[in-house]
Amino acid sequence: MLLTIDVGNTNTVLGVFDGDQLANSWRVRTDPRATADELGWLYRGLLGDHPIGGVSVCSTVPAALREIRRMVSRTFPAMPTVVVEPGTRTGVPILIDNPKEAGADRIMNTLAAHHLYGGPAIVVDFGTATNIDVVSARGEFLGGAFAPGIEVALDALASRAAQLRNVELTTPRSVIGKSTVEALQSGMIYGVVGQVDALVRRIRAELGTPATTIATGGLAPLVIKESETLDNHEPHLTLIGLRLVFEKNTEPR
Repeated sequence: MLLTIDVGNTNTVLGVFDGDQLANSWRVRTDPRATADELGWLYRGLLGDHPIGGVSVCSTVPAALREIRRMVSRTFPAMPTVVVEPGTRTGVPILIDNPKEAGADRIMNTLAAHHLYGGPAIVVDFGTATNIDVVSARGEFLGGAFAPGIEVALDALASRAAQLRNVELTTPRSVIGKSTVEALQSGMIYGVVGQVDALVRRIRAELGTPATTIATGGLAPLVIKESETLDNHEPHLTLIGLRLVFEKNTEPR
């Protein structure tokens, strides 16, 4: 079985693949201060009896990645391991000004999106940031757009406005909020939906062709049913990309 690890700014998602099928997955809090030993105990507890035969990792948190490398070398010694970084063979041409700036998670999403849906495609990853990534018909990474994630925006508003506070992120009963809580929920949920729909429409117009959209990330379920432009929901898109890149880097050449 293959262990895939996607280290994000807020959460780390782990998945275990049996062939091309995701057998199990977990979401845990990312702690850049966690040591390799702590991570080893945590991951062993989650994995239980799953027989791991390889590891594939990507990270947007450099401090966490350092300890993940140490954990893998101790917990899964001499095991085939792929860490996605500049120079890793991904099969994704990166067509931006500085290819080294492209986050590993964005490249994994591009790889998986083209594998599953072809192209052109637009990936909307709802996490700490809302990342919108554009994939060409040939599977090239063309760039995209960043916006504050839903929770980040809510935290910022609650911390800067004296009479506002954090609320449960859920769809309110109407767009016109009848209370402070509902007004915040409306602004957060429908505001993000409007932002994403507008960006997707502009990207499609710039591409000059219809492009399928794929929503992913932990916060995608909050908005996908309200959106007019999100066609597909693949919650494990990054993990699928990690499986594909592992295969590309361990198969006989």
